Amino acid sequence: MGKFVISTRTNGEFQFNLKADNGQVILTSEGYTTRAACDNGIESVRKNSADDARYERKRSTNDKHYFNLKAGNGQVIGTSEMYESSAAMENGIASVTKNAPDASVEE
Repeated sequence: MGKFVISTRTNGEFQFNLKADNGQVILTSEGYTTRAACDNGIESVRKNSADDARYERKRSTNDKHYFNLKAGNGQVIGTSEMYESSAAMENGIASVTKNAPDASVEE
Protein backbone atom coordinates (compact mmCIF):
# COMPACT_ATOMS: atom_id res chain seq x y z
CA MET A 1 0.00 0.00 0.00
CA GLY A 2 1.20 3.49 -0.80
CA LYS A 3 1.62 6.39 1.57
CA PHE A 4 1.31 10.15 1.62
CA VAL A 5 4.42 11.78 3.09
CA ILE A 6 3.93 15.35 4.32
CA SER A 7 6.94 17.67 4.48
CA THR A 8 7.60 21.35 5.05
CA ARG A 9 9.24 23.39 2.32
CA THR A 10 11.99 25.92 3.05
CA ASN A 11 9.39 28.71 2.73
CA GLY A 12 7.27 27.12 5.49
CA GLU A 13 4.61 25.70 3.19
CA PHE A 14 3.39 22.13 3.54
CA GLN A 15 3.40 19.67 0.64
CA PHE A 16 2.81 15.97 0.21
CA ASN A 17 4.21 13.23 -1.97
CA LEU A 18 2.27 10.09 -2.75
CA LYS A 19 4.71 7.18 -2.73
CA ALA A 20 4.13 3.71 -4.15
CA ASP A 21 4.98 0.49 -2.30
CA ASN A 22 8.53 0.65 -3.65
CA GLY A 23 9.06 4.16 -2.23
CA GLN A 24 8.96 5.89 -5.60
CA VAL A 25 7.18 9.27 -5.66
CA ILE A 26 4.21 9.03 -8.02
CA LEU A 27 2.45 12.34 -7.28
CA THR A 28 3.57 15.66 -5.74
CA SER A 29 1.27 18.39 -4.44
CA GLU A 30 1.44 22.13 -4.62
CA GLY A 31 2.50 24.09 -1.55
CA TYR A 32 -0.11 24.72 1.15
CA THR A 33 0.07 27.51 3.72
CA THR A 34 -1.51 25.38 6.48
CA ARG A 35 -1.37 21.73 7.52
CA ALA A 36 -5.18 21.59 7.38
CA ALA A 37 -5.15 22.68 3.73
CA CYS A 38 -2.51 20.01 3.00
CA ASP A 39 -4.73 17.38 4.67
CA ASN A 40 -7.64 18.56 2.51
CA GLY A 41 -5.44 18.13 -0.56
CA ILE A 42 -4.73 14.54 0.43
CA GLU A 43 -8.44 13.86 0.84
CA SER A 44 -9.06 15.40 -2.58
CA VAL A 45 -6.47 13.06 -4.14
CA ARG A 46 -8.14 10.09 -2.48
CA LYS A 47 -11.55 11.19 -3.75
CA ASN A 48 -10.54 12.05 -7.31
CA SER A 49 -7.88 9.41 -8.04
CA ALA A 50 -10.41 6.76 -9.15
CA ASP A 51 -11.89 8.99 -11.89
CA ASP A 52 -9.87 8.74 -15.12
CA ALA A 53 -11.45 11.99 -16.36
CA ARG A 54 -9.61 13.85 -13.55
CA TYR A 55 -6.21 13.02 -15.07
CA GLU A 56 -4.85 15.60 -17.48
CA ARG A 57 -2.23 13.94 -19.68
CA LYS A 58 0.45 16.37 -20.87
CA ARG A 59 3.79 16.69 -22.65
CA SER A 60 6.61 18.94 -21.56
CA THR A 61 8.63 21.16 -23.87
CA ASN A 62 11.40 18.51 -23.91
CA ASP A 63 8.88 15.87 -25.04
CA LYS A 64 8.52 14.07 -21.70
CA HIS A 65 5.13 12.80 -20.58
CA TYR A 66 3.48 13.73 -17.29
CA PHE A 67 0.05 14.16 -15.79
CA ASN A 68 -1.86 16.40 -13.44
CA LEU A 69 -4.61 15.13 -11.16
CA LYS A 70 -7.39 17.70 -10.94
CA ALA A 71 -10.20 18.22 -8.46
CA GLY A 72 -13.81 18.61 -9.52
CA ASN A 73 -13.34 22.39 -9.71
CA GLY A 74 -10.46 21.96 -12.19
CA GLN A 75 -7.70 22.88 -9.73
CA VAL A 76 -4.51 20.82 -9.97
CA ILE A 77 -4.05 18.81 -6.75
CA GLY A 78 -1.02 16.79 -7.80
CA THR A 79 1.59 16.48 -10.55
CA SER A 80 3.54 13.41 -11.60
CA GLU A 81 7.19 12.99 -12.39
CA MET A 82 8.38 13.14 -16.00
CA TYR A 83 8.12 9.91 -17.99
CA GLU A 84 9.98 8.83 -21.12
CA SER A 85 6.87 7.36 -22.78
CA SER A 86 3.11 7.64 -22.68
CA ALA A 87 2.94 3.97 -21.59
CA ALA A 88 5.11 4.73 -18.55
CA MET A 89 2.87 7.71 -17.76
CA GLU A 90 -0.22 5.49 -17.94
CA ASN A 91 1.47 3.10 -15.50
CA GLY A 92 1.99 6.08 -13.18
CA ILE A 93 -1.72 6.95 -13.40
CA ALA A 94 -2.62 3.33 -12.65
CA SER A 95 -0.33 3.44 -9.62
CA VAL A 96 -1.99 6.60 -8.26
CA THR A 97 -5.43 5.04 -8.85
CA LYS A 98 -4.37 1.91 -6.95
CA ASN A 99 -2.39 3.51 -4.10
CA ALA A 100 -4.16 6.77 -3.23
CA PRO A 101 -7.52 5.63 -1.78
CA ASP A 102 -6.08 3.62 1.12
CA ALA A 103 -2.65 5.23 1.52
CA SER A 104 -1.50 6.04 5.03
CA VAL A 105 -0.26 9.52 6.00
CA GLU A 106 3.20 10.12 7.47
CA GLU A 107 5.24 13.19 8.34
